[in-house]
Amino acid sequence: MADAAQPRRVRLFLATERKDKWWLPPLLTFAGLMSFIVYVTWAAFQGEHYHHGPYLSPLYAPELFGNSPHAWFGPPPTWWPALLPFSPALLILPFPAGFRFTCYYYRGAYYKAFWGDPVNCAVGELRKGYLGERSFPLVIQNIHRYFMYAAVAFISLLAYDAYLGFWFSDGFHVNVGTLVLCINVFLLGGYTFGCHSLRHLVSGKKGSLPTGAAGRTCYDCVSGLNRRHQLFAWCSLFSVGFTDVYVRMCSMGVWTDFRLF
Repeated sequence: MADAAQPRRVRLFLATERKDKWWLPPLLTFAGLMSFIVYVTWAAFQGEHYHHGPYLSPLYAPELFGNSPHAWFGPPPTWWPALLPFSPALLILPFPAGFRFTCYYYRGAYYKAFWGDPVNCAVGELRKGYLGERSFPLVIQNIHRYFMYAAVAFISLLAYDAYLGFWFSDGFHVNVGTLVLCINVFLLGGYTFGCHSLRHLVSGKKGSLPTGAAGRTCYDCVSGLNRRHQLFAWCSLFSVGFTDVYVRMCSMGVWTDFRLF
């Protein structure tokens, strides 16, 4: 009787007894992530139309080398490989990309949507065994905690860029683009500061709650954001892409950056 009570293990790929639309969430996840990857790859190699007035696309921020007024160290470096088209985005994108790729939430999302591991609960998967994230190549995912430090630094830099978005050639103003940059920083901050690794860090890194008032407040704030980590992950992903589109369209003269006051 004990054996009969055990649920039947699904072994064939995509085999399941579920009657609901179990395939819809992984399909939407695949479409969303793939669309973002394709667009960001295209935008990163463009190397133009990434700035407009005081605005700088988050895909290119900070601009270390480039031809815009936002470049920290001047024009493109002479040491850049001649066979590879230069784009300021290629110098900085590996850091935020690494943070998202190794994120605990995104792991679960793209494992299901891209690898079918599994596609959904009670649905057959492709792999026959699992060695965990202590073996190559998935052990690389543990580098997420280090990408987290870079992501926090990037939030500070993007916040400064959003501040610069208030200052135009004729003084302090608020345009639609100003709000776009600020909303993007807010959503990215919600995603970054809700990171599981950051929550572990502020707890003392020992799995115990902090005892001090300041430490407990930080822990509660990160935990509150962490409960909405999935929401911030998707909203910030969309906002990064849309902010780049907005700056690009304004730079090309397709959209008008209306002034609010």
